[in-house]
Amino acid sequence: MKIAIINGPNLNLLGTREPGIYGSQSFEQYFSDLHKKFPSVEFSYFQSNVEGELINELQRVGFDYSGIVLNPGGYTHTSVAIGDAIASITAPVIEVHISNVHAREDFRKISHVSSKCKGTISGLGLKGYELAVSFLLG
Repeated sequence: MKIAIINGPNLNLLGTREPGIYGSQSFEQYFSDLHKKFPSVEFSYFQSNVEGELINELQRVGFDYSGIVLNPGGYTHTSVAIGDAIASITAPVIEVHISNVHAREDFRKISHVSSKCKGTISGLGLKGYELAVSFLLG
């Protein structure tokens, strides 16, 4: 089974960015742990701070992969185009947020991608990625 993990803006700074909210582990370290937990899964990982690059990656993997775990970061609240890209592909998408976006600023309660996704996991830290993969494995 092939599962893509796609992270949006500022998630390249995990481990150093606001550790009180996002923790102290880099995503690369966590990704290594994910490989160990799911040795039968063929993972791909992509991160970009650029909206169009995220859309290109969704389209690239969205017809060939069994599922996508997407953390669109701040684009969650602003990008109709990412929502449209999710609606255009066949792979199920699980939206993941490390922090509980509903317990933060009011603008974070708006999502242009959630309604296009199979489900959303929010506020469970990096564990949300593991839960999303478990769901996609059925």
